[in-house]
Amino acid sequence: MENIKAYVQQHKDRFINELIELLKIPSVSADTAYSQDVIDTAEAVKESLTKAGCDYVETCDTPGYPIIYGEKIIDPNLPTVLVYGHYDVQPPDPLELWTSPPFEPVIKTTDIHPDGAIFARGACDDKGQMFMHVKALEYMVQNNELPCNVKFMIEGEEEVGSASLAWFVERNQEKLKNDVILISDTGMISNQQPSITTGLRGLSYVEVEVTGPNRDLHSGLYGGAVANPINILAKMIASLHDENNHITIPGFYDKVQELSAEERAEMAKAPFSLERYKNALNIADVYGEKGYVTNERNSIRPTLDVNGIWGGYTGEGAKTVIASKAFAKISMRLVPNQEWEEITELFTKHFTSIAPAGVTVKVTPHHGGQGYVTPIDSIGYQAANKAYTETFGVPAIPVRSGGSIPIVALFEKELKSKTILMGFGLDSDAIHSPNEHFGIFNYLKGIETIPLFYKYFVELSK
Repeated sequence: MENIKAYVQQHKDRFINELIELLKIPSVSADTAYSQDVIDTAEAVKESLTKAGCDYVETCDTPGYPIIYGEKIIDPNLPTVLVYGHYDVQPPDPLELWTSPPFEPVIKTTDIHPDGAIFARGACDDKGQMFMHVKALEYMVQNNELPCNVKFMIEGEEEVGSASLAWFVERNQEKLKNDVILISDTGMISNQQPSITTGLRGLSYVEVEVTGPNRDLHSGLYGGAVANPINILAKMIASLHDENNHITIPGFYDKVQELSAEERAEMAKAPFSLERYKNALNIADVYGEKGYVTNERNSIRPTLDVNGIWGGYTGEGAKTVIASKAFAKISMRLVPNQEWEEITELFTKHFTSIAPAGVTVKVTPHHGGQGYVTPIDSIGYQAANKAYTETFGVPAIPVRSGGSIPIVALFEKELKSKTILMGFGLDSDAIHSPNEHFGIFNYLKGIETIPLFYKYFVELSK
């Protein structure tokens, strides 16, 4: 595949422009106001797979948004790679913090991306990384260098829990049969040091509602005499961590696997500057569970965080009211062996039990998923490492991610195959935040590296 670099350079402007057009479509799956845009994005992905060289592409209806399935089977006796990605994106809020409109992509240079980065919602998560695979297929087909079979499964509900994907996978196991699953929805350490994500945390996401009086009350007439749901909710949330930032839910840590000192030492080999980390976030110090360093707190340890909290009057000026209700959205990142449904039950039981008299509590589970660990001695991992080594000049480092991709555990359960996470994003790319972006270098490097994975996977499979 010695022509891949030349091909990427020859077509880079087109590759960038095609991604920009895809990023212009606001495929926000969490908001029904964008429903048609999500469907339009699915059709755009379908068209791109056809143009790239898939022999068969279809729009698969589901109970939710459609899944785009494509394939190019060159020989049933050869290995098959199943590529997964998603075309939906996070809501762009808060809009006022974007330096350019989230669905009007622009290229800007940054200290980390001197060659430029595309700023837009979905640039890195996951349209840009998903589209690398489409362009990699184009190269392999155009140059007659596709060494095995390939299938694509691109969904539109990843950002809202992938409920329809589970439904689809369970009903299409023969169609999706593969030897390895390839996903680019993670990141790497830096543009100089690639890494391969070997572990993902699970997730339990809930919404809580605390109700006090049957209506909003005048704070002068009723203040101090009835329970204020906002005050109560704040106290309840604060009690979920102790002085060591240890989560206080009974049974929460029962199945948490403690890594050995040797494993923690291997993790510590990944380059990391605490000062750079703090400077990038503009914080005076880090914060987290006692006894663990930053890179352990955000990867191998479970967490509990409030993602949103509201109630009462939040408009301009003053309104002296005691709200009838207060709400919060809470996510718990889980490590392998923690069952997300069990953790959701433990949370519900505990949170309800700590509510004082005078309020009622309702806990509504939203979605969740299991954690995942992939072995570094697998053929898929070795193929990915050889591909990174060839394009970056240094071997990749195995790392565990703090993020969650719940469908990875589902794939192993239903399709009986391992997943390789070849991410090309960076921690600084602001996914899920205002000013999300994806480096031009990273995008093109991904297109250059992915075909090599196919090459080495086939060689190592013989």
